[in-house]
Amino acid sequence: MPHSDPAPCQVRLFRDNRGQVICVPAQLELPGSEAVISRDGDRLIVEPVRANGLTALLDSWEPLNEDFPEIADPPSAPEDIF
Repeated sequence: MPHSDPAPCQVRLFRDNRGQVICVPAQLELPGSEAVISRDGDRLIVEPVRANGLTALLDSWEPLNEDFPEIADPPSAPEDIF
């Protein structure tokens, strides 16, 4: 079944000590507890914070389904460094 986004709805804007607040209706809630907001002309774009970093990048990759060749890896020769 195709996913359809909820229709836009009118919301109220409020003021608090730190700025303007918008109450997000339940049908438009984002996952998580943080979001990123940006401006595009007179539009505000609110997006959920996405995981980033190496772990998130590696999790997003598909596994490789190929065999790797054996590589000779002899131990290093000891060195006198003193």
